[in-house]
Amino acid sequence: MTSLVLALTWTIRAAIQLAAVALAGLAVYAAAFGVFDVTRFTAITVGLATTIGFLMLSLGESSTLDVGTAEPPRPVPADLPRMALHLALATFSAWALWDWADVMLRQEAFFIRIAPMQFALGWAAIAAIGYLVLRFFGPVMLLVYVAAAVFILLPGDWGGAGVSWTRVANNLWFSTDGVFGRPVEVVSRVVLIFIVFGAVLQASGAGDVLLRMAFAATGRFAGGPAHAAILGSSFFGTLSGSPIANVVSTGVFTIPIIKRAGFTPRFAGAVEAAASTGGQIMPPVMGVVAFLMADVTGIPYLHIITAALIPAILYYLSLFVVVYIEARRLGIEPTRAADLPRITGIDWLRSLAFWVPLGVIIYVLMTGRTAQNAGFYALASALVLCLAFFPGFRDPRRWWSALAEAGRTSALLMIIVAAIGFVIGVINMSGIGLRFAEGVLALADTSLIMALLLVMGACLIMGMGVPTGAAYLLIAIVLGPALQRLGVPLIAAHLFVVYFGVLSVVTPPVALAAFAAAPIAGAKPMETGVEALRLAVAGFVIPFLFVFHHDLLLIVPGFSLAGLAWALALFVVATWMLATALGGWEGRRLALPERLARGAAGLVAIHPDPRLSLPALAATAALVALNARGLRRLALDPTPTRQGGETR
Repeated sequence: MTSLVLALTWTIRAAIQLAAVALAGLAVYAAAFGVFDVTRFTAITVGLATTIGFLMLSLGESSTLDVGTAEPPRPVPADLPRMALHLALATFSAWALWDWADVMLRQEAFFIRIAPMQFALGWAAIAAIGYLVLRFFGPVMLLVYVAAAVFILLPGDWGGAGVSWTRVANNLWFSTDGVFGRPVEVVSRVVLIFIVFGAVLQASGAGDVLLRMAFAATGRFAGGPAHAAILGSSFFGTLSGSPIANVVSTGVFTIPIIKRAGFTPRFAGAVEAAASTGGQIMPPVMGVVAFLMADVTGIPYLHIITAALIPAILYYLSLFVVVYIEARRLGIEPTRAADLPRITGIDWLRSLAFWVPLGVIIYVLMTGRTAQNAGFYALASALVLCLAFFPGFRDPRRWWSALAEAGRTSALLMIIVAAIGFVIGVINMSGIGLRFAEGVLALADTSLIMALLLVMGACLIMGMGVPTGAAYLLIAIVLGPALQRLGVPLIAAHLFVVYFGVLSVVTPPVALAAFAAAPIAGAKPMETGVEALRLAVAGFVIPFLFVFHHDLLLIVPGFSLAGLAWALALFVVATWMLATALGGWEGRRLALPERLARGAAGLVAIHPDPRLSLPALAATAALVALNARGLRRLALDPTPTRQGGETR
C-alpha cells in the first residue's frame, strides 16, 4: 500500500507540474500571438486551473515537489480515499468543460436545444468550483458564492430573484456572461502573463539584488532594516498578484533582519505585511489590477497609473514615518556603515533585469499596443537580462520551477475569478447591484461621508480572503455606481474600491497577509494583524483624501497645483497626527487624552468643509506646540524618570 501511495503521489505531483507549466505557457502564447479561439482558449485555461486545484487537494498540503529535480518523493500519509475523490472531481471537471466547449462551439454554427441533463451538469460544475473556493479561499468567499446561488433561485415571495434553475444554468454556465464571463476573459488574456513575469524575476535572483540595494539605501536611517523591507516589498509587490505571496517570498529575508535590528516580532511581521500589501496599489502594474480597471472603466491604462501614483507614494511615505517613530521610541540607532551591504557595479547591472522590463511595459503601452503585448515584451526582456546577469538562472530546472510556480498561482487566480464571474452574473441577471447601490444611497441619506464609510465597510468584508484583482471585479460592479451617483469621479470611485479591497488583507479578523507574516516572525497572528492595521492606517485615510480633494489624482478635470499642494499638506498633517497617536510617541511618551485628541484632529483635518478642517488644523498646531513645550521641560530636567524602558 505504501509503495502504491508513493507512486501515485509522485505521478500526481508530476501532473501538477506539467499542467502548471502548460497554463503558464498558454498565458505566454496568448500574450505573444493572441487567443487562437475564445471558446477553446477559455475551456483549456479554466480546465487546467481546476485540474491543478483538484490535484493539489488530492495531496493535501504537501504538493510542492519539483519534478525537475532528482529529489525522491517524500512519504505522505496513506490517504487513498482522498486521492480518489479529488481525482474523480478533476475528471468530472474536465468532462464538464469539454461539454461546455462542445455546446458553445455548436451554438456558433446553429441554434441548439440544451438538454436538462446538461443543465444539471452545469450546476454540478458550479458546485465543484464552489468546493475549490472553500478549500483554497475559505468560508467567507464560499458564503458569498452560495448566497448568490440561493438568491437567484429563491422565489420572489421569499426575497429572492425567482429565476428557474434551467435559465440560470443557461445564462451563467452555457454563455459568456457568468462563470466564463468578462473576469475569466480578462484575467486569462491579460493578467496571467504578468504573473509569469513576476515569477521569472523572483526565480532568477533579481529580488535579492533589489533587497540588497534597498538595505544599502535606507540603512543610515533609524530603523533602516524595516525601511529596506518597505522599499524592497514595494518593488516586487507591484508585480505580484498576491500580497500573501509577496510576504512569503521576501519576508523570509526581511523579517529576521528587522527583528535583529531591535523591533518586536509582531512589528517585524506587520511591516512586511503592510509593505507587501501596498504593492497592489503601486504603479505601474499595481498587482495587475490596473489592467482590470482599464477594462472595466474604459479609462486608459496610462491615465490610471498616473492617477494612482501620488496616493501610492503617500502610502509608502506613511509607512516610513510609522517605522521612524517606532525606531525612535525604542531607541534603535541607524545601521553602522560597516554593516551595510556594499553595492557593486554588478549589482547595478543586475538591477536592470527589474528596471528595464518596467520601462518596456510603459513604452509599449505608450505606443498603443495592448497590455498583454506589454507583458510579453517585458517578460522577453527580463528573460534575456536574467540569463545574461544571473548564471544560476541558466539552469533549465530554474526555468521549469519559475513556470510551474507561475502556473500554480495562475490556477488559483482562475478558480476565484470563475467564481467571481458567477457572482457578477447573478448581480447582472437579477439587478440586485442597482438595488444595493440605491440602498447605500438611502442609508447614507445623500451624505457622501456616510456613503463612503458604508462602501469602505462593504469592501473590507467582500475583499477578505480574495486576491486583489478578483476582489476589485466583485466590489466595483456592486459599489462603484453608488459612489458615482454621489458625484464622485469615475477614477476616484474605482480607486476608492481598490484601496479598501487591498487593505482587507491587513484588516483583522481575516488579515491574511499579516497571518502569513506571523509564523515567519514568530509572532501571534492576531497581534501581527492589529499591528499591521496600525502601520497601514494612512491607507484608510488616502482614499477619503482623494475623494474629497480630487487634485491628488492629477487627471481629474479642474486640476490645480494649489489644490494638489493643499491635499499634500493635509495628508502630512493627518498622517503625522495619526501615526503619533497610534504609536503613543513624539519625542516623549504621549498621554492617552493627547493621543485621542491627535487621532481626532488628524481624521477631521481632511474633511472638505473648511468649517471643520480649519479648526482641526488649528488643534494639530496646538498639540504640536504642547508637545514641544513638554520636550523642553524634559531637556531642562536633570533627573528624567524612566518608565517601561521609555523616558518620560
